[in-house]
Parts: sequence; structure tokens; C-alpha cells
Amino acid sequence: MSEPISALGLSASGMRAQSERLRHTAENMANIDTPGYRRKLVTFEEAMRFGRPSGEVQAGRMRLDQTALPRIHDPSHPMADQDGYYLGSNVDLIIEMADSREAGRSYEANLRMFEQTRQMGASLLEILRR
Repeated sequence: MSEPISALGLSASGMRAQSERLRHTAENMANIDTPGYRRKLVTFEEAMRFGRPSGEVQAGRMRLDQTALPRIHDPSHPMADQDGYYLGSNVDLIIEMADSREAGRSYEANLRMFEQTRQMGASLLEILRR
């Protein structure tokens, strides 16, 4: 595989993986007040092609954060038990905001690399046409 095409694939795979991470982060933030909601976590792994590592990255299986759900005292809540407690969400808004910012910046870095590689390829084709 030629280097420019390989670099385009690597950058595109990074953008796909980070967009998946951003999607899960957005879902977490949207469900911060949902009783019993567990934070979704995404891991990255190397993509395989024909049984061999390709050098590209992909989002792995989504996991649920297994930290304890907080017990919230609100006797008027419809999900409250006989003692007035219900299980809240284990999503921390500060962590989700930091994760989304990191994923966004990584996405942008991959996008810049993709654009630079594409421009280099276009410049090379222009030189070869002369």
C-alpha cells in the first residue's frame, strides 16, 4: 500500500474511533440524571485486516462503568424504596467534559493529518502532470 493512502486510512480510522468515543460521552452526559444509568466506556484497539494488524485503530466493545451507583435520598421519587432511597447515575459531568474535549482534539488532529496528506497527494499529482 502506498504511504499517502496508508496515512489517509490511519487518519480516517482515528476519526471514526474518536467520533464513537464522542457519541458515548454525549450519551453519558444526556443521562447524568437517569436513575440506575451506568457510564459507558469505550476502549480502542488495533484493527485487523485478513487476520493481521493493519496499524489502524478502532473502537472496541463498549463497557459499562462498574463503580457503585450513588444512593440518593428522595422519598417522593417514584423509584424510591421503602427507606426513601433510589440508585442514581455514576456519570461525573467533569470527567465527561474532559473526555469529550480530549476526543474532540484528537479528532481534529486526525482531520488535520488527513487534510495535509490529501494536499500532499494533490501536489504530487500536479508535479507529475508537468
